[in-house]
This record gives sequence, structure tokens and C-alpha cells, in this order.
Amino acid sequence: MAGLTLASPSAERRVYSPWRETWRRYSRHKLAVVSAFLLLVLILAVVLGPFVWRVKIDEIDIVAGLQGPSPAHPFGTDDLGQDILARMIYGGRISLAVGLAAMLVSVFVGTLIGALAGMSRGALGHGLMWLTDLFLSLPQLPLLLLLIYLFRDGLKAAFGPEGGIFILIVLVIGGLRWMPVARLVRAQFLSIREKEFVEAARALGASPVRQVIRHILPNALGPVIIAGTIDVAAAIIAESTLSFLGLGFPPDTPTWGRLLYDAKDFLDIGPHWALFPGGAIFIAVVAINFIGDGLRDALDARRVI
Repeated sequence: MAGLTLASPSAERRVYSPWRETWRRYSRHKLAVVSAFLLLVLILAVVLGPFVWRVKIDEIDIVAGLQGPSPAHPFGTDDLGQDILARMIYGGRISLAVGLAAMLVSVFVGTLIGALAGMSRGALGHGLMWLTDLFLSLPQLPLLLLLIYLFRDGLKAAFGPEGGIFILIVLVIGGLRWMPVARLVRAQFLSIREKEFVEAARALGASPVRQVIRHILPNALGPVIIAGTIDVAAAIIAESTLSFLGLGFPPDTPTWGRLLYDAKDFLDIGPHWALFPGGAIFIAVVAINFIGDGLRDALDARRVI
């Protein structure tokens, strides 16, 4: 018909899927993209490194002690002539595994308690928030050290030196990091449970468990994911602190924090010994924090990008 024009396909508004839209928003955060690449490189290095760099972590060469970076030892050697690169590759798997496992513990406990508090309209919710505030008021580092002292020997006897310390550190760090997640999840649940689509599901006879699993929790996952990235960085720092204080893994387990602890007496004659593991901790923590910033922008639908 005359006077009617058809819009060309190129003029039509492009429709994005939720995942594609999330990636588009995340990719606008350049530091987050670079940080994700750096973290991926670190993970690939510690996972695939032993297949490429086959130097043993306990190979001692006293003659080569405290040598700087060289083709034979790209990151130098320690006081016993052990290759720092090989020890960093081995220890990096432990440090990153502790961070991820502790994050999973804190997110699971925090989400469970926050969901129960957010869905409860009575004394249960107030009691759980009182418990959360109680844990928030406790001094973190002294409590962490106390728990390590109390349970270290028992878990080492039950699961071995490395396995027992790994379980203890993960449970202690994760068990002391769930409170911010719980408060965040509770706030999200209090807001989302009053939305129209949740009211409609409730009116149609959906049980509280179904309301949480199908409607409320998926819409509250964005802030939880962001909090989880922060917990990974905090757990890596906590494990490094414990190892630096000599309360982490055994001396023959070269985590990044343990390498810093061993290098503290040789900073004047072998600064490379502390520089490389310290740099790895710095890059991992900063990268994870920037990834959290990018996820915050990508998952917040109210933010205009």
C-alpha cells in the first residue's frame, strides 16, 4: 500500500540473549577483561606447568643457592638451590585451590543462612541475623589462629600433613567469611519475595522451597557471584598470611605464602625469592577484585553501560 514503508532488517533492534547481554556489559570493563585473561594465564600455568617445566621442587643444588634469574632457573633459586619456578607452580595449585574451596564454603553457608533468614517472617530470621552479627563482631585473625592451634594436630593425624591442613584452612577461612554473603542474600530475598512474580507463584500454590529455587534464588545470584569473587581473593590472602606466620602448610609444601616466609631472612641478598611469589599473590588478588567489579557492572541491570 502506498504510504507504508517497511523497516529494513538492519534498522531492527538487535535482540540479545541474557548471557550475551551479560558478556557485552562485562566486555565494556577493560580492566575486568584483562584481569580475567591474567587469571586464566595463572591457572593454566599452575595446572599445565609441571608438564612443561619438569624440574623437581625438592631438587637441591647447594652450589646454585640464591642465584638470580637465569635460563636454567628463570625465577632464580632459594638458599638450598631449589628452583623457585617449579616450587611456585606446585604451590600455586594449593593457594588457588584453597581460595576456590574456601569461597565455595563461605558462599554455601552464607546463602543457606541468608535464604532462611530472608524467607522467615518470625524469630528464626532475627535469630540467624543475631548469629551473623555475633560472628561479624569476633576478631578474625586471633580466632583463626586459635582454631588452627586447636584442630591442626587432630586433622593432620586423620588426613595426613597436607590433606589435614588443607581441610582445616578451607573450613576455617570459609567458616569465617560467610557473614557478608548471608547479609547480602537476606537483603536480596527480602526485596525479591515481595515482587509480583513471586506473589503470583505463591498464589498458584508454589511451596516456599519452590519459590526459593525457581524464582527468588536465580534472581539473587548476581550479588552472590560478586561476593564470591571477593571471598576468593580474601581466602588467598588469609592462606598466605597463615603460611607466612608459619601456621599453614608444612615447610616442605611450597605455597606462595610459605615461599615468602622462607625468603624473609634473605631479602638483602636474594630479593628475587620473595619478589616472584609476592608478585603472583598480588596479580591473583588484584585480578580477582577487578573481575568482581566487572561482574558487578554486568549483572546489575540498573546500571547503564
